[in-house]
Amino acid sequence: MSEKKVIAVVGSTGAQGGGLVRAILADPSGGYSARAVTRNPSSEKARALAAEGAEVVAADLDDPASLRAAFRGAHGAYCVTNFWEHFSPEKELGQARAMAEAAKAEGVAHVVWSTLEDTRAFVPLDDARMPTLMGRYKVPHFDAKGEANALFEASGVPTTLFHTSFYWDNLIHFGMEPKRGPDGKLSFVLPMAGERLPGIAAADIGACAYGIFRAGEAYAGKKVGVAGEHLTGQEMADGLTRALGEEVVYAYVPPEVYRTFGFPGADDLGNMFQFNRDFSAEFCALRDLAFSRSLHPGLQDFSTWLARNGARIPRSA
Repeated sequence: MSEKKVIAVVGSTGAQGGGLVRAILADPSGGYSARAVTRNPSSEKARALAAEGAEVVAADLDDPASLRAAFRGAHGAYCVTNFWEHFSPEKELGQARAMAEAAKAEGVAHVVWSTLEDTRAFVPLDDARMPTLMGRYKVPHFDAKGEANALFEASGVPTTLFHTSFYWDNLIHFGMEPKRGPDGKLSFVLPMAGERLPGIAAADIGACAYGIFRAGEAYAGKKVGVAGEHLTGQEMADGLTRALGEEVVYAYVPPEVYRTFGFPGADDLGNMFQFNRDFSAEFCALRDLAFSRSLHPGLQDFSTWLARNGARIPRSA
């Protein structure tokens, strides 16, 4: 039996990377093995991955030498950053550069880079429709990833630009669950008006990424996107109503109001939803549902995700 090809998975204890590691482990005859890259191999999540059969190695995105060691001997690498840990697009760019350089130095055959649109290609910095943030961004956590695409392309390593979607898991972990108002009713706030927002179960992102690797060279050098369903805010509220057994009202809040909510990142997210609303057709078109399902036949739609996770969504008293 031939030796399995190693996929080094950055962010292996996070939402995307964890899904990819488990997708690889769930396919023992698939010809791939999972190398879980994490800052802390002794963490509970890392130890759980090791117990499931993953090779767990230590590396830090801010330590290029550790990344080279983590990528050494790997056939593929899944590269992802987490803006919300530090709120710094410059740090994201530096981490992306370190991963691209490490992949090149270690001869990685295929990188899948978890990216998003650079919204400045759609809304220039001098466009007053949307405020400019941090001096040079419209949606910082999108734009830095989109800008970093060029770093991977310049490295010469065959790279798939893998565009993700809104995590439905944000309803559990990111404070986006329905909130109870003074009238006692649950409201789901989304600054999308009547436009559709591509969404996906976080674990399915990793499973779709595994489909990219399994396809060999088919998507190297390509731009792709994945989603489980394209839904309006009203359709999401209707799904939440059925799942929670209580009416959830869709509350459209304009992005300019959302930006004033005051929590960390509210201005970034307000701009993000404005971009998603105003360029919904383009955003949805890249995230084709049939293509996503071809990568991962078990792809969940919103109703399926809610049936499995609805009980985990926080409920206001």
